[in-house]
Amino acid sequence: MLAIERRREITAKLTAEGKVIVSELAREFGVTEETIRRDLERLDNDGIASKTYGGAVARHAGALDLPYNVREGVNVAEKQDIAEKLAALITDGERIMLDSSSTALYIVKKLKDKKNLTIITNSVKILLEIADKTDWTVLSTGGVLKKGGLSLTGSSAEKMVNSYHVDTAICSCKGVDMLLGVMDSNENDSLIKQAMISSADRRILALDTEKLDKKSFVRVCDLEDIDVIVCDAEPTDKWINFCGENGISLVY
Repeated sequence: MLAIERRREITAKLTAEGKVIVSELAREFGVTEETIRRDLERLDNDGIASKTYGGAVARHAGALDLPYNVREGVNVAEKQDIAEKLAALITDGERIMLDSSSTALYIVKKLKDKKNLTIITNSVKILLEIADKTDWTVLSTGGVLKKGGLSLTGSSAEKMVNSYHVDTAICSCKGVDMLLGVMDSNENDSLIKQAMISSADRRILALDTEKLDKKSFVRVCDLEDIDVIVCDAEPTDKWINFCGENGISLVY
């Protein structure tokens, strides 16, 4: 396993469990404890973890805005599962807005067998991924490049999104709370998500279930603004009942 792959796996553990132990990681990956300490030092420098005696703890996950190359390699199986389910909801000829989340990249990969889609996105990675789709219409929002996130944001991107109306907007987020609604870690990205949600007939939120009952830094929208939630596994009964009572379709 390459060092970058190992650090992605460690990041996934930090995200899921909140902490890691050097000795346990060394046994799991079959490397020395010194190698793991170097990995944790790198994650500490990247702002992902805080080193502690014998291990590390996650920085505040809800407020953390991880680099795209890290997010893309975390919870891959869950993102692929979400993408598979969501692709089944999309029909040929739809006009779709996609945000710059790593989940959206996995979704667009699963949409490639659809015909005559129109895609509007602020994701540089998605633009590159679908550059060869000759039967699709692809529109970039333009805007200011957020280098670590590979997203395009700013007033010009928001203006572009607001000038279109689409069938479906697909967004992810950092957390969802029943009272506070949909939340994200970055204001500029959240403004683009808000614009996309306001510009669509159908609003789909794609997320893994560990983000339910999680708070983050910036509020994107109320849950009543969401029509469909697609997640990787069955949520708790509390969430199933909440979605039923509030007219939100739940796909898992």
